Amino acid sequence: MMATLKGRRAMAAAPSTQFYRIKQAGDKLVDGFNQLGRQANFYASTLRSLGDAFVRYKGETIRLLAQMGLGSGALALIGGATVVIGFLTFAGGTVIAIQGYSTLSGIGVEALSGFVSAFVNVRIVAPLVAAIGLAATIGAGATAQLGAMRINEEIDALEVMGIRSVAYLTSTRLVAGVIVVVPLFCVAVIMAVVGTRLSVTMTYGQSTGAYDHYFKTFLNPLDLIWSFLQVLFMAIVIMLIHTYYGFTATGGPVGVGEAVGRATRTSLIMASFVTVAVSLAVYGQNGNFHLSG
Repeated sequence: MMATLKGRRAMAAAPSTQFYRIKQAGDKLVDGFNQLGRQANFYASTLRSLGDAFVRYKGETIRLLAQMGLGSGALALIGGATVVIGFLTFAGGTVIAIQGYSTLSGIGVEALSGFVSAFVNVRIVAPLVAAIGLAATIGAGATAQLGAMRINEEIDALEVMGIRSVAYLTSTRLVAGVIVVVPLFCVAVIMAVVGTRLSVTMTYGQSTGAYDHYFKTFLNPLDLIWSFLQVLFMAIVIMLIHTYYGFTATGGPVGVGEAVGRATRTSLIMASFVTVAVSLAVYGQNGNFHLSG
């Protein structure tokens, strides 16, 4: 009798538990859509306020340019994001040299190492590593700064003073991030190419004449333009993501740290997605690759 009663109670509780789980999953789905809507609204407000960043707050934009390019505090001792991205791309170019030369030497065409540098460094390594460096240095710094201002109620104080917080804090950082990425991309391309060339010619002993011949033969100036446009687009996406997570940070110092982590993770995913999308759109049908002669 007791076993039958317990079985009936379990059967009665099962539908309610299942309904609660379905409701919880539905609430999470709705919250996710609401989150996307809030992000889209914030991004639109930031883009609409770009004119104010140029006209009303150009002094703040210039200050952020200097801070992002050369760094501040301990980061300024090594030259800021410029040196960090330079080291990253130099290491990436060195890896391309090691893998490319070893692979090509296995089939007896190691002289084409310059071709690998002209294609891989310009199309993939330089823009992607520059985006990673931008997210890890400038983007993470912007999230931490805005998050600290949010939990200290400095953003609320700016709004009380009549200052447009979105334009003053996020649009100016977006403009500065896009402008500063131009010299960063130039440094990234140069260091990636130099890293590959030095590794191939000095480590493996290939003649500089043979390397430079194949590098110049297969280097397409149009690839540099596409890579530059790709980096600009990734810079816009990265700065929008990092400013959003910093501007909406909650939960004290711990919340700021979590916001930096979420922003960095999201921006790296989006940078990889942009790289794949641009590669498919530009080089998917015709890669401009002609090996002959």
